[in-house]
Amino acid sequence: MANARALDKRRKSVRNIRKITRTMELIATARFKKAMDRATAATAYTRRITKLVADLASSGLEVRHPLMEPRDATNTALLLVLTGNRGLCGGYNGNVIRQTLPRLSELKDSIATVQLEVSGKRGISALHFRGIEPNETFLSFDDQPKFAEVELIANRYLEEYVAGRLDRLDVTYTRFISIGKQEAVVETLLPLGSIEGAEKVDASESSGRGESMYEFLPSAESILEEVVPTSFKVKLFKCFLDAAVSEQIARMVAMKAATENAGEMIKQLSMTYNRARQSQITGEIMEIIGGVEALKN
Repeated sequence: MANARALDKRRKSVRNIRKITRTMELIATARFKKAMDRATAATAYTRRITKLVADLASSGLEVRHPLMEPRDATNTALLLVLTGNRGLCGGYNGNVIRQTLPRLSELKDSIATVQLEVSGKRGISALHFRGIEPNETFLSFDDQPKFAEVELIANRYLEEYVAGRLDRLDVTYTRFISIGKQEAVVETLLPLGSIEGAEKVDASESSGRGESMYEFLPSAESILEEVVPTSFKVKLFKCFLDAAVSEQIARMVAMKAATENAGEMIKQLSMTYNRARQSQITGEIMEIIGGVEALKN
């Protein structure tokens, strides 16, 4: 039978761990609500700006933009990986890395120059463990990424793409679909492709005619110069927001499961402790009875 004192000590330790996991669960829940509100707002904005780009396409004008023009040959590619700075979030970071490795191998096999940029300490350490060193790292993005910070990165990508130093941009992140579903994916953000194919718009929202419902002043081309780069920036920012809210959901679920497991362990330890204590008390009683009988004799 296990020692009662050791069991009691272990039970107290598990109780302390349960307090910590419960606190982390509550913190992740609070952060998740804020992150989800921002991600939801960004989704609505992205859909609306995509609708505007689709209207430009249906205006009947020949509109072109360097960001939407595919390259004749892809010589330089960049893969951006979005992970978390902290662990204790289940398989969140591991799922992103599992999506990253095959895409990185695919790009290296077909493209001459491939650069790797990673956001998050967990992704950096996981790739370093596999002998992969990124060209650039970011540690400032957490549960509330700021658009101004993401815009700096987006502007650099846009400048390199327009100058011809970058032909393709892929992003690996966890897409937020709903509270119950998040999915680690790899998306190609540059080139944007044709305006019609940038993102599917609900057919009920489109005019259905060859004419736009808007009048463009001074011209559709001038508006395109502003809308297309903004569309890319918003899409990249949404990747960061989706990654942030998905991380908080994963941490919330992981800490909830850890808290429940700790509760079950405490119950099992309490039962074992009670049996050990009962056995110990019974042994002590038997020793007393034996001593009394020995004195009688």
